Amino acid sequence: MNTAIQAALDHAVQSLQQQGVLPSDWTNTSHLTRTKDRSHGDFASNIAMIGSKAAGMKPRDLAEKILAALPEVADITKAEIAGPGFINFFLNADQRFAVLDQIQAQKDQYGRSQANAAKKIQVEFVSANPTSSLHVGHGRGAAYGMTVANLLEATGAQVDREYYVNDAGRQMDILATSTYLRYLELTGQTLVFPKNAYQGDYVKEIAQSIIDKDGDAHVRPVADIYNDVPEDVQYAEELDAEGNKVILSGDKEKHIDGLIANSQQQLGAGYRVFHQAALHAILDDIKDDLADFGVTFDEWFSEASLTEKIDEALATLDQRGFLYEKDGNIWFKSTEFGDEKDRVVKRRNGQTTYFASDIAYHLNKLQRGYTDLIDIWGSDHHGYISRVKAAIDAMGYDSKKLTVLLVQFVSLWRGGEMVQMSSRSGQFVTLRDLRKEVGNDAARFYYVMRKSEQHIDFDLDLAVSQSKDNAVYYIQYAHARVNSILNRAKEKGITFDVASARQVANLLALETETEILAKLAAYPEVLIRAANVYEPHQIGNYLKDLAALFHGWYAQDGVKFVDETNIPLSQARLLLSINVQQVLRNGLELLGVSAPEAM
Repeated sequence: MNTAIQAALDHAVQSLQQQGVLPSDWTNTSHLTRTKDRSHGDFASNIAMIGSKAAGMKPRDLAEKILAALPEVADITKAEIAGPGFINFFLNADQRFAVLDQIQAQKDQYGRSQANAAKKIQVEFVSANPTSSLHVGHGRGAAYGMTVANLLEATGAQVDREYYVNDAGRQMDILATSTYLRYLELTGQTLVFPKNAYQGDYVKEIAQSIIDKDGDAHVRPVADIYNDVPEDVQYAEELDAEGNKVILSGDKEKHIDGLIANSQQQLGAGYRVFHQAALHAILDDIKDDLADFGVTFDEWFSEASLTEKIDEALATLDQRGFLYEKDGNIWFKSTEFGDEKDRVVKRRNGQTTYFASDIAYHLNKLQRGYTDLIDIWGSDHHGYISRVKAAIDAMGYDSKKLTVLLVQFVSLWRGGEMVQMSSRSGQFVTLRDLRKEVGNDAARFYYVMRKSEQHIDFDLDLAVSQSKDNAVYYIQYAHARVNSILNRAKEKGITFDVASARQVANLLALETETEILAKLAAYPEVLIRAANVYEPHQIGNYLKDLAALFHGWYAQDGVKFVDETNIPLSQARLLLSINVQQVLRNGLELLGVSAPEAM
C-alpha cells in the first residue's frame, strides 16, 4: 500500500514542478511511515515539511497544494493535513484485512522483496586469527554478520559470505613456535615458556598430536632454540598506579621473535609441520563452532594466497605515483586521501606489511565484480578504515563501494558481576562456552539487539530466564502459544478453516486487533529498512512489539480465542493468530533464532 501512496506523492511533486511551485531540480527525500496513533490515519508523509524551503512557503500551505495535485489512490478513504504539515492517509476497512491474504499467500516469503535485486554484495565477517578458539567477542561479529547477510538476501541481493583467514602473519608464527616449545616440553625438554606465547592447553593438545604422529623427529636442543634470543620481559611484583605491571627489564616481543627465527632455522622444512598443524586444528575448530552456531560461509579466503596479488597491488600503486621510498621502507601516500599519516607497505628487509595484504585483499574483492563490499571489523580496527579506503581510491576504484561496520566489545555479566576474560592467557570465555550456557537462540538474539557500534553488557542470567523480561523467550512463547490455541480449538470441536475465517475477518473490530493488523502490514517495510541500514535490531524490536501486542490481546478482559458460542469470531481470531505466528517465524529465521512449536 505504501508503494501506491508514494507513487501518488511522486506524481503530485512532478505536477507541482511543472507548475513552478517546486524547483524542477528538487529531489524528494521525504519519508512515508506508518502512524503510531491510529487517530492520525494509517500512513503519514513529511513531504510538505521537507519541500517547504524549496517552495518558499509554509509547510501547511505546500501540503494543501500537494493534496490538490494528488491523484486518487485506491483503498485510501481520505488524506488530510495534520500538525505542522504532515499529510496523513487513511485506509478503508477492507484494505486493513488485505494483509491476511498476503501473508497466507506468501507464507515464509512474506516480507521478502526484490528491493536490492540489483546488488551483488560480499559480506566479510569474523575473520579472527586462527590462533585460538572463538571468544564471545567474535561471537557478536558472527551473529551480526550472518544476520546482516540474511537481511540483504531477504531483500533480493546476491550475497556472498566470506571469512578472511589470517594464515600468513606473525600471530601464526607465534602460535607455531608456541606449539613447538610445548612439543619440546612434552618430549622431556626443560624451558621457560615465553610470556608472549599462546598459553592455553589447546596448544599442548596440538603439540601432542604431532608427537602421536611423528614422535621425537622434530626435537632440537633447547639451547639452540634460545641461543642469542633477547631476554623475555621481567615484571616487578607490584603494579603501577593504573594497575599495570611494572617492567623491570627485557622485551617480550623481541624475545618471541628471536624464538621464532631460531625455530625456523633449526627446523627448516619441519617448521611448517607445526605451523600447519596449529592452523588446521584451530581453523577446523572455528568452522565447527560457527556451523553449530548457524553461521556459514561461502568462502574461506586464505591470506597466504595473496602473494602475487600483493605484488600486483603495489605495482598498481607505484605506477599511479602513490609509493615512495624513505629510510629503506616503501611507503604509501595515504595522506593524499585524508589519512592522518602515510603507511609502510614494505619494510627494508623486503617483507610486506599487514596493510599491504589488506590492500591486495581488497583489490581481489573489487576484481570479483561486487557492487558493494561490507567489512565487519572489531571496533579496535577503526583506524584502519581511512587507510584501506585511501588504497582503494589510489588504485583507481571507488572507495564508496566499501562499507566498514564496526562491532563493539561484549561484556558478560553473571549474578551482577562482570566475567573476566583474556585470549592470550588462554583463560577466556569461548563462544562455545556461551552457547552451552545460554543456548544458540539467546546468543544469536542478544548479540544483535543493539547497534553494532554500541557496547553490549550480556546478562547471562536474563538470557536463560523464562520471563517476559527475556525478549527471546517472550517472542518464542508467542509463537508457541498460537499452537496451544489451535489445539484447544480442535479439542472443542472447532475446525479452523482459513478460507471460511477470511470471510468473517471483519469481526476483528477491537482496537488491539486493528493494531495487530497494522503491525503485520508494517513488517515488509521494517525488513527493507533494517537491511538498508544494516541494523538487525530493528527486526528484533519489531518482533518484541508484535509479541507484546499478541500477548496483550490474549490476556485482554473479555477476549476469547476459542468460544463455542461464537464460532465465526473464534475463526477470525484464529486467523489473525496464525498470521502473527507466521510473521514471528519469518523474523526469527532471519535472526537465526528457532521458532518452537511448544514451550
